[in-house]
Amino acid sequence: MNLLVFGATGGTGRQLVEQALTQGHTVTAFARTPAKLALQHANLRVVPGDVLDAAAVQTALAGQEAVLSALGAPAGHKTPVRSEGTRHILHAMQQAGVRRFVCLTTLGMGDSREALPFSYKYLIVPLFLRSAFADSELQEAYIQQSLVEWTIARPATLTNGPRTGNYQHGFPATQQGLKIKISRADVADFMLRQLHDSTYLRRAASLSY
Repeated sequence: MNLLVFGATGGTGRQLVEQALTQGHTVTAFARTPAKLALQHANLRVVPGDVLDAAAVQTALAGQEAVLSALGAPAGHKTPVRSEGTRHILHAMQQAGVRRFVCLTTLGMGDSREALPFSYKYLIVPLFLRSAFADSELQEAYIQQSLVEWTIARPATLTNGPRTGNYQHGFPATQQGLKIKISRADVADFMLRQLHDSTYLRRAASLSY
């Protein structure tokens, strides 16, 4: 499958690229700073560009069959990279006739808020992640209002652990016993699985151990 990956130089984005290549996909990695990816493969094409540049996003969509997004930004970053970038992606997908979209956001969005620990809900998010969460909320709104075949992945705190394939997904916010963490490798594993699975079609899935 021809896959376009946004946010390819981040921790989860790189996992998406590497695992997709291992699975035999042809990958286009869209990156503002391509040198950060530092990866070479016969089935990998790295396209330089800024997701806030609608024309660049539109050009990258040519010939693609599905899009995966792991867009992110530093906690204090004020530019709405997630929401505006996603808005450009969705518009370009509609213009190019590309239907499948799998997007990374975060646990705590929408009906998953109650899954967050007390410290996150009342201290960390309000004090340090307010802008990032507001951007992600708008990002999800754009996705849910779109006509594409979307799936949203809402992972708990991300770690650099290995891919285990052994994680919980789609659990209710009230579920007990969660570790509230998951490796970037396992998040990428889940996202790639959605390319051939309709369980979470037009739905958001929480992810954690």
